[in-house]
Formats: sequence, structure tokens, C-alpha cells
Amino acid sequence: MKRSLPLLSTVVCSAAVAIPLLIAAPAQAATACADLAKLALPQTKITLAERVPAGDFRPPGAPQQGPGSQPLKVPAMCRVAGTVEPAINFEVWLPEGATWNGRFQAVGGGGLAGIISYPAMGEAVRNGYASSSTDTGHVASDNAWLLDRQRIIDYGYRAIHEMTVKAKAVIEAHYGRAAEYAYFNGCSTGGRQGLMTAQRFPDDYDGIVSGAPVFRFTNLHMGQLWTAHATLKKPGALLTREDLTRVGEAAVAQCDAHDGVKDGIITDPRTCNFDPSKLTGFKPEQIEALKMIYQGAVNPRTGVPIYPGLEPGGEAPQPGNPGWGMIMNGQTPFAIDNAVLGAMGFNNPNWDWKTFDFDRDVALVNNKLFGTLNAVNPDLSDFKKGGGKLIVWHGWNDPGVMPQQTLDYFNDVVSYAGKATGGDGAAYTDEYLRLFMLPGVGHCRGGVGPDQVDWMSALAGWVEKGTKPAALTATAMRDGKAAMTRPLCAHPQVARYKGRGDTNVAASFECAKP
Repeated sequence: MKRSLPLLSTVVCSAAVAIPLLIAAPAQAATACADLAKLALPQTKITLAERVPAGDFRPPGAPQQGPGSQPLKVPAMCRVAGTVEPAINFEVWLPEGATWNGRFQAVGGGGLAGIISYPAMGEAVRNGYASSSTDTGHVASDNAWLLDRQRIIDYGYRAIHEMTVKAKAVIEAHYGRAAEYAYFNGCSTGGRQGLMTAQRFPDDYDGIVSGAPVFRFTNLHMGQLWTAHATLKKPGALLTREDLTRVGEAAVAQCDAHDGVKDGIITDPRTCNFDPSKLTGFKPEQIEALKMIYQGAVNPRTGVPIYPGLEPGGEAPQPGNPGWGMIMNGQTPFAIDNAVLGAMGFNNPNWDWKTFDFDRDVALVNNKLFGTLNAVNPDLSDFKKGGGKLIVWHGWNDPGVMPQQTLDYFNDVVSYAGKATGGDGAAYTDEYLRLFMLPGVGHCRGGVGPDQVDWMSALAGWVEKGTKPAALTATAMRDGKAAMTRPLCAHPQVARYKGRGDTNVAASFECAKP
């Protein structure tokens, strides 16, 4: 990891923090783009090295029409693709000449990966970064990898590290020098990849943004399956989209104004104390299912928690957020649950989800997969010692990855630090880790709350200038326009209305203790 270097220019981010924009770039490439095809890297075959002109770029496999058919806007760049043994495909995009800002930003994947994250790479290179992404060792259309131990390991942690090492080598070969700073930016699976990297390969990145991290990967899918058991196994327990809309409306009506503003957003659902028993017009079986979902998965014999439940306020579909319908379609469990628990866990692609035993089977699955797929190590001291900075964030209305688990991990890190140092764990952790909880925001995006945040400017300002992010500005976009701004406060603080001013403007709020 590198310390801050003299900077040529700065730009102001939304959090009013000056961050560097450009570091001197070479006038021309040290190794021409086409010649990168000859680059020799361990266990790696470079499969493509081509110049891409500025303008529209249509990623491989993109549809000609319909969702995802719009080409990406990219600057002139060199596009390099390669494969690390046995099957880890990766790409590196290298902005031409002075358009490179001297930095490297790798981007994470989502779900079970299997694709190159082209849109995220496009955003990175438009902002001047060299960027990379990997499919983590399999293609999305192939399910055979779920039964292959090596490819599960690659998906779990090896692929991101291999991509990082190879991308850095490509960058240095092309520009004639290494990137001054290396960053990782991901959400969901990408958030887990970021935490896994900080834990296993602490020297790979100077800074990491980890959004909605699926860090307890195996237990998450048990928690999602718990909702299927709650709603699908017992007659009369099914919850329709209309039912969830009514539940969500009731939760917001009870808890919305707790922050002093009635705006459809529950600032901190933990203060809600929402009791579904008081709902009218629901069957007893539905009420019981709701209680199970809010409670979260537990061992039915011992009562030991397995995974947290969902939070009140995110039940109904919202702009850009499908609500609880994301994992509850009324017919089958969330598809990834079957892949993880059935194929990976029990080595049976045709596994019957109804047979999962929340007493016996939790240990059976975790004995096989926990250490490979779960990024739960609270000891980040090596990452801190190397100067690394970590921003973790999560939307409170996330219907797929339960927000409480991110708070649990943060608390684990603080607790571990206190015990390891014999001092103030919170103060030690605050030197390199900040957590932001986003009210009203869904899984990685969408929802009734402001979800647009310049995470990378905040991270770069912290890494390169030492400017610790205290309050960041989040924006809600509606029809292409900024409809609302709110401050995001570093946990445990929350945004509180000052009692005067426009409630759609961040300046009307202040960060305060809950």
C-alpha cells in the first residue's frame, strides 16, 4: 500500500471533501495495447488486447434490444481480457494517456457472479480509473461449477485476488509504472468480495467500498430459505404483493415520524417495535409467518439465532426496490438458495428445499462451506497496519441481505479490536473503518430513501488526503432530477431534523446520537 503523494489537481466531492483528480500520466503507453497480448503472466493466458475508441461500447453478449441493450459510454481505452487457470476470466480496461488518473479501481460482482461487471467498469473508466472485473471462474449459464470444489474456492476468494494481481501487472506493463492507489468497489456479492479481500489479502488494496456485504454467505441463504418455510410450507401463510404492501404501509404509519419528519422513510427500523399481531384483515397463519420473518432464522430446538430477520419499512415494492417480493415470489424459494444449499451444500442439484432442517443441516452445510465462502473474520489489523481504509454501507430497506447482519459484523470488529489491543475498540476501529446505514434504501440501490452517494470520492479523500468521512450527502433521483438530499452519518449516529428548513434538503438535518 502507498502513502499519499503530491497531487496535481483536486475536485470537490458531494461531502465537501477535496480529493485528488489527476496524477501525472505518461504521454504514451510503455507497452502498446496490442502488444499486451504477448504479456506473460503466471498461470494466465491473455486472450484479447484491443483498442476501443471513445464512444459507445456494447459488451459481449449484450442484447440488441430490451433491458441491458443500451451500449456503455467509454473513453478511448485499451481492453485486455485473460483467463487464469482453471477458468477465471477477467478483463482490464485502461484509459488512454492523460485520461488515466493514475489509479486502479476493481469492481465486484453480484449474486453467483459468472459475468464480467461491464457497467461498473464503464463507470470507473469514465471517471479516469483503470478498472478490472472477473467472472470468478465460471459463466452464469453453467451450473456444473456448483459441484466443483476448486471453482467454489475460486468464487469464494481466489478469483478476486488473482484478478487483482494480474490487473496490476497489466496496468504497470501498459503505462510503464504501477497505479499510485488501488481501490475495490462492490455491493452484495461484491461487498463480500471486498471484506474477504481485506481479511485474506490485506495488501491488495489501499481502500475498499463494501456495500450490503453478503459476508455470512451460507447463513444468508438459510435466512432467505427461512422466509420460504414461513410462507410456503403451511397452508394459509402465503403473503401476496398486496399483503406486503399493506404491511409496509402499516409499519411506515407507525414508525415514520420517529425522526421528526413524516416522509415515508423510517430512519432506524430498530426503533420501530412493529408488532404484526395488531394488523387487521390477515389470517393467523400470515401473522405467524410475518413474526417468523421479522424474527429471522433460529434453531427451533435451541433458539440460537442463525440469521437476522428483515426490517419493517421495506415490505412493499418501492421505486427501484421490489420489496420483500425480491426473495418471496409466492411459489418457490429464492433461486440462489437452492444453488447454494442444495448443489454446493448437499451436492444435489435436485435437492428438495422443504427438507432443510434448521437444527441439523446448518452445521452440515457450514462444515463444508463456511470457511470458503464466509468473510466473517473480525481481525482486520493487517489491513489497518498497511494503511487500508474501509467504507461499509447498507440500505435499511434491503429485502435480500438483512441489514442487521452488517451491524453485527461491525460490532464484532469493534469488540475484537478492544480485546486484542486492551483499549478502546471503537476508537481503534474508527481509524480505518466507517459504517453508513442508508434509511429507506433497498438492495444496493432503489427505495424511498436517497441512494446515490459518491463513495469513491469519500474513500479516495480518506486514503490520499487523510480526510475521514463523517457525513456524506445522499441524493434521491426521480425522473432524472434530484428530488431529495440527506446526510448519511457514520454509525452509530443518525440524521436528525433540526426542526426548521426544507425536509428534502440535507442542510435541514444534523448527525446526532440515536
